Amino acid sequence: MMKKLPLIIVTFFFTLQLMAQEKATLIYVGDPMCSWCYGFAPEISKVRAQLGDRLDFQLVMGGLRPYNRETMADLEDFLAHHWHDVEKRSGQVFNHGILKDHSFVYDTEPASRAVLVVRELRPEAAFEFFKAVQKAFYFHNQDVHRAETYFPLVAPYGISAEDFQRAFESEEMKTKIKADFQFAADLGVRGFPSLVLKRGEDYLLVSNGYLRAERILQSIGTMVEP
Repeated sequence: MMKKLPLIIVTFFFTLQLMAQEKATLIYVGDPMCSWCYGFAPEISKVRAQLGDRLDFQLVMGGLRPYNRETMADLEDFLAHHWHDVEKRSGQVFNHGILKDHSFVYDTEPASRAVLVVRELRPEAAFEFFKAVQKAFYFHNQDVHRAETYFPLVAPYGISAEDFQRAFESEEMKTKIKADFQFAADLGVRGFPSLVLKRGEDYLLVSNGYLRAERILQSIGTMVEP
């Protein structure tokens, strides 16, 4: 009969095994000009606060309407309907004034690229900046196509206007944002906001669409159990 190891030794080896395991990563796929992502901001913030450092976090730009040429003249009624739904369900406040700017082109690539720039220059600030861009568009109705719009938003993170503009307008970032869009597609994400849990080599869909933090945490809990 095999002799039992003392509990302290068993615990030691179990701890080493846990340390050797790769930490799971929660991947948030969204778009700063996605209305449901704006509504989702308080919920994903709660999720991150509850999880702390137990999971890594990765922000991926999914590409809602990149390179789109439709204007608010084309989309006003469609967007107004969705924005009212998001307001009602999430409590997030929208400024509907920009819907009347019929010259505004609803291209989500520049705003996504702006988030990518901050993710590259200050990775730790990317999520807060993402939310700042959402508020700039949906609450303040700022033109998120222009680099100048972001200068006051990046300043708190120690990014100069010159460094941001140089990166924002670079071919490198225009290529990298396409890689984000492709990665989201490769994950099988077809709607935003979406959460995907990467555990080892597996990618598990946590949620697709708006959900309350409590339900998301419950789903993650079942996925990360040994």
